[in-house]
Parts: sequence; C-alpha cells; structure tokens
Amino acid sequence: MAITEPGASARSLYDPTSELLADPYEVYARLRETAPVRRIVGPDGRPAWIVTRYEDVRASLADPRLSLDKSRALPGGYRGFGLPPALDANLLNMDPPDHTRIRRFVARAFTTRRIEELRGPVRRTADELLDALEPGGRADLIASYAAPLPIVVICELLGVPARDRRDFREWTDALIAPDPARPERMREAIAAMLAFFTGLLAHKRAEPGEDLLSALIAVRDEGEEAGDGTPPGAGASRGDGGDRLSEDELMSLAFLILFAGYENTVQLIGNSVLALLQHPEQLAALRAEPGRTAAAVGEFARYEGPALLAIRRFAVEDLTIGGVAVPAGETVMLSLAAANRDPRRFTDPDRLDLDRDTAGQVALGHGIHYCLGAPLARLETEIALNALLERFPRPALDVPYEDLRWRPSTRARGLIELPVRL
Repeated sequence: MAITEPGASARSLYDPTSELLADPYEVYARLRETAPVRRIVGPDGRPAWIVTRYEDVRASLADPRLSLDKSRALPGGYRGFGLPPALDANLLNMDPPDHTRIRRFVARAFTTRRIEELRGPVRRTADELLDALEPGGRADLIASYAAPLPIVVICELLGVPARDRRDFREWTDALIAPDPARPERMREAIAAMLAFFTGLLAHKRAEPGEDLLSALIAVRDEGEEAGDGTPPGAGASRGDGGDRLSEDELMSLAFLILFAGYENTVQLIGNSVLALLQHPEQLAALRAEPGRTAAAVGEFARYEGPALLAIRRFAVEDLTIGGVAVPAGETVMLSLAAANRDPRRFTDPDRLDLDRDTAGQVALGHGIHYCLGAPLARLETEIALNALLERFPRPALDVPYEDLRWRPSTRARGLIELPVRL
C-alpha cells in the first residue's frame, strides 16, 4: 500500500508495513542497499524517514539534532502512540536538560553493583518458574517463563506488592502491536495502566518501603537526596526553576521502568531461546560452558533483538543523514535491527555466532538514550538461559519454525508463543 503526499498527486510513499510483518530482515537488507535513508509510510500511516545503515543509525542515535520531544514534530508527521500526560512525561519523550535531570533519579538503581545484587533473586525466580514444568512435557516458554520472570524482578525492584502484580503482556501488546480492528483496546489498556499506577503511588505513599518507587516518592514529596549526597537534578534546569520530579514525571517514570523493564526483557529472553533452538550446536556449546552465556547475550541481542526500531525522533533543523536531506520537523525512525545486520559492520551478519565480537551493536540503543535497564535485561537473559539448559538440557521446538507466531508489530520483535518439548 502507498499513500500520496499532499500537493503531490503523482508522488506516493512506500508503505513497507505488510512486508516488514512478514520478514523484517529481508526488507531491511533491501533498503540498506538501495535506499538506506528513505521516506516511507510510518507505523500509524503518517510519513516518516527510515534509516537502515549501521554507520548512519549509530551516529543518529547520538545526534542532538534529532529530538525525542514531540513538540518538535511537524503537524501530520508520525509521533508514536499517544499517552495521557501522567504517563507521557517520561525519558522517551525528553531531551536534555530534563532528560539528564530525570535520568539521574534512577541511575543509581541500575549500577553494576546493584544489578549484580539481583543475581540471586533472579535465579531463584527462574528456578521456581522451571519447577512448574515437567521434563519430557510440553510448554509455552513465553507464557510460563520469559514473560513472568521479568515481571517478578521489576516488581521487586519497584516494590509492587505481590497482590497487585499483573500480567502486563496484554497492556504492552495493545501499545506495541495495536489491532486496527479494535482501536478501543489501546484506549482500554492506557486507562487500565493509568488507574494501576495511580493506585500504586497512593499505596507506596501510605506504606513506603525499601524500594526504588518509595525512594522516588520521597524525592518528589520531601526533596530528599538521591542517596549519594547530591541533590537530584543538581546542575540541571527546569521550566519552573525546580529540580524535583513533578507528579506526572513521577508516575511516568514508574510506568517507563515497569513497561520497558518488562517489554524488552520478555522479548530478549524469548528470542534468545528460539535462536538456540534453531542452532543446536550453539545450544550444546552453551550447555557445556555456561560461563560463556553472559558474553553471548550481546550476540543474541544483535541477531534478534527486542526492538526493530528505536523510539521516533524529530529533526530540530534541516540536516543530512547518509547523504539525504531531511527537513526540520520531520520524523526519523532508526532501524536497530537493520543496523545490527549491516555487513559493513558485522561479517556474515545473518549468522548466529556466539564467539562474535559484538562491541558497538545497538540493540538497546546508543548515546544518552541508551536503555537504562540494559544491564538488568542482560542479567535476566543470561540467568534465564543457564537455568533453562541446566534443568532441561535438550529443549526442542514443538512446532515447525514457519508456524511460529510473531507479534504483529513493525516496532518490536517478539514471539506470541514459544511452544517447546522439554
């Protein structure tokens, strides 16, 4: 399908949606070679530029002339899905200095030391989930393993009471892979999330604990320090002259930590397991040397990462990407999946190679917007794979690869189900 640009009846835009849903890597390979920076029909039917070569994508991820602030977008351009202000005031819509200020609030929760302290709890959760599976039996490893594991971990980090924990998969599916035939589904999911986080903040204010969300609420309500003796946001500026979180920023931050911490990790675990099932020699190698798994997660992320596209960006001035002029205000979409399979950067990129040097891969971003929770996602994936292979040494797909169902999304790359024999 193509759409015609206003005022240019003879000129239509390429709409890659159906082809991307069928085989994103084939489409990206073709674009990399024939039109590495091309104007297309975006995911919501509006015009956008797509960038597919590694060098251009990596440079653009760190280019301050490409803004995440929706106010920089031209009317009629692709802006991504809309959220109410109480959920939309998050890092995915911000540039410095507000991005810098808010990121500082949570950076200490994702230090190497803090993440490593979660190794034991993550492993215990993985073992408990595997206890429910039977050797020689059948299971959907998304529903029974890849999805619940990160929910438990991120809820522990935030301090979400066990009685309030939900299966967020339905909500995230409604946002990441909306059903055009059921537009109300997205509205219902947004309303449900808003109600959930409103109630969660009220609960944590009434009963604070030793958790990240309680600490963020204390910063918001009492102006407490961030924990290192430095006032949160010191050195940054805000439009109102203060350094504290606004109420919308507080709720949006909680939403983003839970949403992104769940979404990316479910898909990274599921895609990594599938890659191993498709490459039994690599599976055998990891089973024999589980100490290699931590490094191998980088290759899993490069080969079949959780995001096909980075969050949309808006040109703040006329600029040139890959030799192509992009006017100010237009939407730019950076294909992480295309960049990670660019043969100019990675030799034989369509091959899974657990010994590959994956330095520079961009599966979880690059620059100041690099995914804050990436170390936790990598840890959870490492532990999930090792625990699975220890308990069930020879898992196998229970359906032909061609029968697997992928989420109908041009933005995210993840399985709906992963049926296996254990």
